[in-house]
Amino acid sequence: MLWKFLICARRAARALGDFLAVGLNGDRSVRELKGSGRPIAAESDRAELLAALQCVDLVTVFPHIRATQFILAIKPAIYVKGGDYTAETLDEEERAVLKEIGAEIRLVPFEAGYSTSGLIDQICKSTS
Repeated sequence: MLWKFLICARRAARALGDFLAVGLNGDRSVRELKGSGRPIAAESDRAELLAALQCVDLVTVFPHIRATQFILAIKPAIYVKGGDYTAETLDEEERAVLKEIGAEIRLVPFEAGYSTSGLIDQICKSTS
């Protein structure tokens, strides 16, 4: 689902560099991470929505739970995550690869109370 925080986070990430490549978990990995009933939209639809954002230069769908292979392929100078993460809570394997390639980890501000899972739960409750 595309909502305000996701757009603001992409804009903030783009402001940190010259090119914004977005790695998007594929359908299978989203199901593994979030459970049955997820994702709500197919990976091709999610990728197209992200690609339509003016601040996004490239969207790549990756099939794995972790972004490690995506990181190794694009070798970013700056790796951006939402502020609901910290450098310490970032996946250990991803952190190791980022260190190996010399990428800087940056966090964009996170608005408490906003999450895709929370939004989906709220919609489900309001329609039942």
